[in-house]
Amino acid sequence: MNKLIVYILLLFIPTQLDAQELMKGELKRELLPQPVFPENPHFVDLYWKTWELAWGRVKYQEGVFQSPYMDENLWDDTIWIWDTEFMVLFCRYAPAVFPGIESLDNFYESILNKKSSSLRIQHPDNPPFYSWVEYEYYKMTGNKERIRKVLQDEQFLQRHYYWFDSLKRGTKLHFRHAWIALEKSDIGYRWGWVQSGMDNTPRGRGRKGELLWMDAVSQQALSALYIERLAKELGDKRTAKEFAALYKENKALLNKYYWDEKDGFYYDLSEKDTSFVKVRTPAVYWSMLAEIPDKGQAERLVKYADAPDEFGGKYPWPSVARSDKDYNHEIGDYWRGAVWLPLAYMSTKALETYGYYDIAYENSYKLLSQMSETYRTFKPATVWECYSPSAPRPSERQYKDKRELVRHDFCGWSALGPISLFIENVLGFYNIDATRDLIEWHKKGQGEQGLRNLRFGSTITDIVANGQQVQVKSNKPYTLKINGKKYRIKEGEQIITIKP
Repeated sequence: MNKLIVYILLLFIPTQLDAQELMKGELKRELLPQPVFPENPHFVDLYWKTWELAWGRVKYQEGVFQSPYMDENLWDDTIWIWDTEFMVLFCRYAPAVFPGIESLDNFYESILNKKSSSLRIQHPDNPPFYSWVEYEYYKMTGNKERIRKVLQDEQFLQRHYYWFDSLKRGTKLHFRHAWIALEKSDIGYRWGWVQSGMDNTPRGRGRKGELLWMDAVSQQALSALYIERLAKELGDKRTAKEFAALYKENKALLNKYYWDEKDGFYYDLSEKDTSFVKVRTPAVYWSMLAEIPDKGQAERLVKYADAPDEFGGKYPWPSVARSDKDYNHEIGDYWRGAVWLPLAYMSTKALETYGYYDIAYENSYKLLSQMSETYRTFKPATVWECYSPSAPRPSERQYKDKRELVRHDFCGWSALGPISLFIENVLGFYNIDATRDLIEWHKKGQGEQGLRNLRFGSTITDIVANGQQVQVKSNKPYTLKINGKKYRIKEGEQIITIKP
């Protein structure tokens, strides 16, 4: 439709919702990956429902640097950094349809280039892991021009790393925002509960003085690690060397002060005496995602992911360990036990990083079972902001003498479960890399399973297994690794037999 006609029509449309729908049109399923999983068709049903809900979060707005953009489903005039970072990680499966990576520009341009915007950034000191999601998006698309923009032309990633480190409490920026709580100290970061993203978490209970947050150190290490890797992709040796050194500093800091050898866990610290503040949450897995623990330390951390009285069990990834005295078994009470998809996804990727594919599969399957059963049995039938740690239903939040259900239609970061965890950990396509023409598949089971219409870079492929036979169709050659064994995929159609 001609843009002039669209804008004329918008003048006569009574609601903003109608205007949004006219601008977008209908979601084109033919541009999305098509899962094949007759073992559990409920997962497939939820997958398609989630894409439809996410399509409703593609927003158009005047006065912003990047429009359309992904909206997290809270306030129309406000965006959140870590919500958007996580949304990029499912949008990458449909980069021609969903403005995932482009949405980050609304933060870069406003915070770093000080451009005005009609969107308010709620917490400028939200968790910063732009470089990780830029790297993952780059792997899916192979788009080096994007990396040149954020790393060389504008240097957004490096600038934000140093900007984050330079913040002081109460800093006021050129736009409206919530109070900035972050401030770097000699051995870590002072922060805030809401600013960290974990609003009412019991972290910090019983501390002496300020709390120093282990995930802030881990996230800056993660940022430095992926800036280094992106710089290497561009042959930028100077930047790679600079951020390799920063990564090593953060890694050494976390291991020196935050690791408790007795418990095998990275804890937050009391700044006053550097004692451990022993509240366990899945935020610890930011350290593994940043590749900080050695193999022995990682093995000990993984035990918590599998233990039913910690982060495992029938409903995995509660936001505080089930053994914690503030864990709310009945309703989750937001960050006091509820299952949050961003934490679950991040923790799953951390397990993958150290090769724990089976636990990643098992926890992901359980989580999708919970989400799909909730979708079938709880009304309204939708995807929720977070889930109960003890039943197939959404979480509730306790407000003094009343309870309130969490937000519905939250796609938003909750889409990471039905889309990303389904593709990457239940179906098992955990590494899709257009820059190396490579797909790595951790295949489980013997039933029919796979993906059709998977797009990475300029490649479009179908991969569907039934038992030991795999039917593959592709418009280009690439390498497919199934459970560690390599197969050379040719242009056209072929059947391969999985090696024992």
